[in-house]
Amino acid sequence: MILVHGTSCLVKNGRIQNIDGQFPPVENSIITTYTMQSLPFVSVIIVTWNSKKHLSICMDHFLTQTFQDFEVILVDNGSEDHALDALQEKYTPLRLQVERLDSNLGFAVANNIGASLACGKWLALLNADALPEPDWLEKLVRATEENPEFSFFSSRQIQANDRHLLDGAGDAYHVSGLAWRRYYNRPTDHLGLQPAAVFSACGAAALYLREDFLQAGGFDEDYFSYFEDVDLGFRLRLMGKRCLYVPQAVVYHIGSASTGKRGDFSVYYGYRNMIWTFVKDMPSPLLWLYLPLHLGTVLFFAMYLTIRGQGKAIWHAILDAYRGLPKSIAKRQTIQQNLKIKPADLLQVMSSGLLDPYMEFIRRNRRK
Repeated sequence: MILVHGTSCLVKNGRIQNIDGQFPPVENSIITTYTMQSLPFVSVIIVTWNSKKHLSICMDHFLTQTFQDFEVILVDNGSEDHALDALQEKYTPLRLQVERLDSNLGFAVANNIGASLACGKWLALLNADALPEPDWLEKLVRATEENPEFSFFSSRQIQANDRHLLDGAGDAYHVSGLAWRRYYNRPTDHLGLQPAAVFSACGAAALYLREDFLQAGGFDEDYFSYFEDVDLGFRLRLMGKRCLYVPQAVVYHIGSASTGKRGDFSVYYGYRNMIWTFVKDMPSPLLWLYLPLHLGTVLFFAMYLTIRGQGKAIWHAILDAYRGLPKSIAKRQTIQQNLKIKPADLLQVMSSGLLDPYMEFIRRNRRK
């Protein structure tokens, strides 16, 4: 057995398996065998699904990282675009693990599989369409050293196709259950320039203490995609953990490259999972205090999206969300048992302005 950074890993048949987390080992991986001296400090997890257009560009950025004590775990969600062909031959300088899934199991499942293969103290999650600056990892690692009171970190995301606009600066969570990336579509020259405590980290470019990720249960695999990072951040918050936005850690994010920003896919999973998150995670008495606002907000956006021509997607999302309520309530019982923060203190890190989510929605969906 090899012990590294508080993580227990077992080298068996030429591959490393974690034995201290809840995620089962994954078979048939292409994996690098590590010695004790070469085990990485950071495990970078990249989930890809038909992302050939962006994946190699993303991977190129890891050849020039100023912080080198990392591995890359690439989880392919059943792609059909041959994005992984000759990948390991091209990136031989990197410590690279590749896990090929037979079908698209979703962003949440794929990242959990990546976490099950990781042996770093820290998990850095990065979308395949996010392009990190050469010092991205260095800045995140330095933030962990300088801010030990925080255990997960969010990057400064800039829109890859318009670098004068932000793609996000950490996540905000509203008492109605809605969430959004701070400063999305706002100018980069005067916003998001300072570190800040934020509600949670956008999973497109985030850093988590691996021990906390596992203890919280990882991403909820029923979510498939969308809102899983907010849900995880909420559960970490309930455990007493804090998130820091690191403006020096920069990535250029294309955003929704595989699913589309305004498509029915994002509407369905975004709103279904938003409802589940509110039910599972919002502690009493805040749940009952803000339930009317939550229901009113869901109804408002259901009507708006119906008028916009996406009525089938939004009503399907609402119906499936309420069909899944018994399971969400069962999860809630477990989650709330681990509550280590006072509801009043949690409220301090939430957005509570009545018009906040509507203004953000208008800004996010305006046509350029």
